[in-house]
Amino acid sequence: MRTHDLLGIGLGPFGLSLAALADGVDDLDAVFLDQRPAMSWHPGLLLEGATLQVPFLADLVTLVDPTSPWSYLCYLRARGRLFRFYLAERFQVPRAEYDDYLRWVAESLPSCRFGRRVEALTWDGGAPDGGAFVATVTDTATSRRSTVRARAVVLGVGTEPVVPAAFTDLLGKRVVHAGQYLDARPALLEAGSVTVVGSGQSGAEVFLDLLRAQPQTGTALRWLTRTPAFAPMEYSKLGLEHFTPDYTGYFHGLPQPAREALLPAQWQLYKGISAATIAEVYDLLYERTVGGRGVDAVLQPAVAVESARAEGDGHVLECRQVQQDRTFTVATDAVVLATGYAARRPALLDPLLPLLDPDEHGRYRVDADHRVALRCPGGLFVQNAETHTHGVGAPDLGLGAWRAATILSAVTGRPLVDVPQQGAFTTFGAP
Repeated sequence: MRTHDLLGIGLGPFGLSLAALADGVDDLDAVFLDQRPAMSWHPGLLLEGATLQVPFLADLVTLVDPTSPWSYLCYLRARGRLFRFYLAERFQVPRAEYDDYLRWVAESLPSCRFGRRVEALTWDGGAPDGGAFVATVTDTATSRRSTVRARAVVLGVGTEPVVPAAFTDLLGKRVVHAGQYLDARPALLEAGSVTVVGSGQSGAEVFLDLLRAQPQTGTALRWLTRTPAFAPMEYSKLGLEHFTPDYTGYFHGLPQPAREALLPAQWQLYKGISAATIAEVYDLLYERTVGGRGVDAVLQPAVAVESARAEGDGHVLECRQVQQDRTFTVATDAVVLATGYAARRPALLDPLLPLLDPDEHGRYRVDADHRVALRCPGGLFVQNAETHTHGVGAPDLGLGAWRAATILSAVTGRPLVDVPQQGAFTTFGAP
């Protein structure tokens, strides 16, 4: 059976970045699988007017290889939009266009295969070739099963929506995660009241969209968040140096207790709201209150939803103002959970559990090359499952190409592209 050099599982932006950079390596035999029928990127949040929070240069390849044929500029040229982009003078691009860019790359790369679900991953250590991973794969269109062998595997399976325990049994048409917002939007616009829980960028965009529609719907709105404020994303130039290889290396070298203490304090680096979105929300509220008019919208930070229950046609949320330590209830017809995403170990790894070497919290131990600690010689790598070891830049699109190039160099044993290791003026740590 053919043994590939590299098998990529999952084709989100990070897996696709790996595929795009691997495409330029002539002697690398790589294949990439995804269970979805086609490429799509957060389709439930492709709101009109929503943009990326990073510049277009944070595409799949440019910050590592700006000459790649899979850059955003090459995509614009292929779509006949290069002059329009030039005249638009946009550094942050529409989220819908970025989604189209990803689809263009995925459909153009022969190594990317959709409709292939990896059921299980095992290690065959007795093979004549020195050992390889064996993936059991199901063709989702035909249900036929096959196997794929590879010396190295990269997990790019992405993160899963976080649903607080209080809402697990209430999910439905009117209690939805923000990731399904567009599908649920018609039902939400018909609700008499909607509560948005969570104040990251997606929560702000959902609240803003509902607020814009409020003159037509008359829906009462409430926005709750555990964070102490509806705070902006840290977007100063020196602050953004936390999203460089320099800081990633510094963070990885810290003792684990220091990393554990540092991450929660950095929430504004990756859980804040863009200043532009905050401004739009405020400006709408301001205009609606001209002449002493009221606006049926309540914004409450520092509030934890401790439990929730269905009552009649709606829901009742038991809340606590954490700074005052005071409880209160909220009656609402519908709830949108902008409660983020989290990395979880996929079930396909279950056969490898005896070979994994997790930390005391059950998480991957991940080295500087993004390789997971294993009790076998195979190379298993992760993308966006290593925030606990690599810091706040793990989920950031701006570091995706750098991480992909780092993994490719580790897989091949040689630097395939010029992987930048220095990008910050800040000196992190003692000299």
